[in-house]
Amino acid sequence: MSDIRHSLLRRDALSAAKEVLYHLDIYFSSQLQSAPLPIVDKGPVELLEEFVFQVPKERGAQPKRLNSLQELQLLEIMCNYFQEQTKDSVRQIIFSSLFSPQGNKADDSRMSLLGKLVSMAVAVCRIPVLECAASWLQRTPVVYCVRLARALVDDYCCLVPGSVQTLKQIFSASPRFCCQFITSVTALYDLSSDDLIPPLDLLEMIVNWILEDPRLILITFLNTPIAANLPIGFLELTPLTGLIRWCVKAPLAHKRKKKAPLANGHVAAKVSKDSGGAERDSHLLYSKLHLSVLQVLLMLQAHLTEKNLYGRLGLVLFDHMVPLVEEVNRLADELNPLNASQEIELALDRLAQALQVAMASGALLCTRDDLRTLCSRLPHNNLLQLVISGPVQQSPHAGLPPGFYPHIHTPPLGYGAVPAHPAAHPALPTHPGHTFISGMTFPFRPIH
Repeated sequence: MSDIRHSLLRRDALSAAKEVLYHLDIYFSSQLQSAPLPIVDKGPVELLEEFVFQVPKERGAQPKRLNSLQELQLLEIMCNYFQEQTKDSVRQIIFSSLFSPQGNKADDSRMSLLGKLVSMAVAVCRIPVLECAASWLQRTPVVYCVRLARALVDDYCCLVPGSVQTLKQIFSASPRFCCQFITSVTALYDLSSDDLIPPLDLLEMIVNWILEDPRLILITFLNTPIAANLPIGFLELTPLTGLIRWCVKAPLAHKRKKKAPLANGHVAAKVSKDSGGAERDSHLLYSKLHLSVLQVLLMLQAHLTEKNLYGRLGLVLFDHMVPLVEEVNRLADELNPLNASQEIELALDRLAQALQVAMASGALLCTRDDLRTLCSRLPHNNLLQLVISGPVQQSPHAGLPPGFYPHIHTPPLGYGAVPAHPAAHPALPTHPGHTFISGMTFPFRPIH
């Protein structure tokens, strides 16, 4: 690598960046012939940092800066490289070498260039770059994923009106990237403050994507080998938890935003009219999104069964429901119940429906006692009370604790051996359903 570095030092910035990609392409192509997953050592990463991200190797040296035109030319060089490289394994390892965070001073330059590269790939529809970015999002800590999501949202939903149409078009080009992008933006926009409510254009685009093909949000889960213990601090396998958070918290978050006092205490008529229209649009979009999420949860049962994960892998983690319930409770207390009773009722109705369908489909693994404890401090809601208090069909499997959901009759992943086939226990029903009690009546309240 030292010989390569000396030759690169004699070149201008753009030529050096192009040549370092060429040398590393040869290097990793050779490595991949002897090992399917070569280890990226320090040498290639240092070359990339010095000649692509312009971070000097010598201490105290001033970092070089590319002007805007040079940076655009560098992005074009990188886009063309990933487009022309036909071997996906080489593309992936080069992309990883370029953009995997190293915990050093080059990371800011690395993330800035990554955001611009992916934004360009969206604009000119460079599918290989989007596919590499999808893999990067899957294996990179979430704190970096939300930075990429923020860059794309700023470029396509905030800076230039109407540019979201360009972002919408990648749905058919790279569904895998779209799935990871949705997961990232739900992690970014958690509705904890008015600034973290998703922009209307972004919300509309995601809802339309999911309406067109609900399986979009399961792509990563369906195409990923499942490890016994999912890594902490990374994006989830699906955006389901984040989408549930959006649907449940949206009525309360928008009420809080509407209630926030303006500096002069008055709202201009035109602003009020415009915000009223946007509020109606978002209300309808969240209703559509909530229905789509419930439909996807129902689809999960078959997919979990096919992967022999039914009752063993929770895609909606109970530990992630705990902060959601706490946030709903805090928002309900913060808003005056006398002025926000409809919003509180709607949020709790959606929470109850999401919990019930997630548990019934095997996506959420918990006991009735867990659920009662979790929801005990929430305001009263008829539908939620029905979900947490029964009726329950107890499992015929005597080894299960009372109140455990009947489909959970195998140990969770990583906790003991699991029979390879359900036929090994013919006496046990594979997925017993809840008993329908025809005589029980309860008020029907449509979710608007």
